Amino acid sequence: MKYSPYFCIPNFHTMIAVIKVGGQQFKVEKEQTLFVPRLEGKEGDTLNLDILLVDANGKLSVGDAIKAKVKAEIVGHVKGETVIAYKQKRRKGFHKKKGHRTAYTKIKVTDIS
Repeated sequence: MKYSPYFCIPNFHTMIAVIKVGGQQFKVEKEQTLFVPRLEGKEGDTLNLDILLVDANGKLSVGDAIKAKVKAEIVGHVKGETVIAYKQKRRKGFHKKKGHRTAYTKIKVTDIS
């Protein structure tokens, strides 16, 4: 058999879910860590996340047919990189420089069942 980049081993598929957190959608797997917009809670708290889609061994479930649950644990709260907004009007001597750092929560997906 020739090698193909699309060749996959049967039954070697992990459970994947698309979750919605803070108005954004994320594709997650078990034991994955990711940064999401700031959530309420302390480090170590457990979260139950909203699920939009589940792929379990090639079988898709969408909408009301979803029977799975995604549980995640809060690892910590962090701030992102500094984003600088600079405004200037030519020949007038007017300029403004502002910056902000977006707050994120680092979560770890503990279980998709």
